[in-house]
Amino acid sequence: MTTTPDTDAITGPAPSTTPTVPAAAPAHAAAPGDDAVLASDAEREHVTDRLRRAAAEGRLTLDEADERQAAAYAARTRAELVPLLSGLPRPPRPRRPPRGPLTPRARRIMGVHAGVTGAILLLLLIAAVLGPAPLFMPIGPAFWLGLILFVHLRRADREPSPDDAVPEELR
Repeated sequence: MTTTPDTDAITGPAPSTTPTVPAAAPAHAAAPGDDAVLASDAEREHVTDRLRRAAAEGRLTLDEADERQAAAYAARTRAELVPLLSGLPRPPRPRRPPRGPLTPRARRIMGVHAGVTGAILLLLLIAAVLGPAPLFMPIGPAFWLGLILFVHLRRADREPSPDDAVPEELR
């Protein structure tokens, strides 16, 4: 009985000495932050809304819009959603990004600030009405207290905007 270097009569094929190379990963799965990220429901809804608007504008036929919407709902990753928007113009960016609602902590702090401001303004008003100075008007202090409250409201911590949930390539 003759044996070849690759096989043995008893043990079967000899182990290969050449290293095995694993199959190449898809190009979109290169890094965890890339397009290999699973798509969220909000991202799918955003893409289908853009497709609906494009169909309403006449940029897509109804059949093409239906096919792309079905593919969007079936997509698992962001990389599968990006080609569905190909050929469509990007929507114009808003002048100022929308701001999300106040965080619960910021709401509590703003409530305390507004309460203290209201109490001070009430004391100033009572002093103006009942006080000995006949021409005292608390307009100056009321202006500055209102301005401080306004600035505090503008700079308070906020929840992320709903537009922040959609990555730039899907906008």
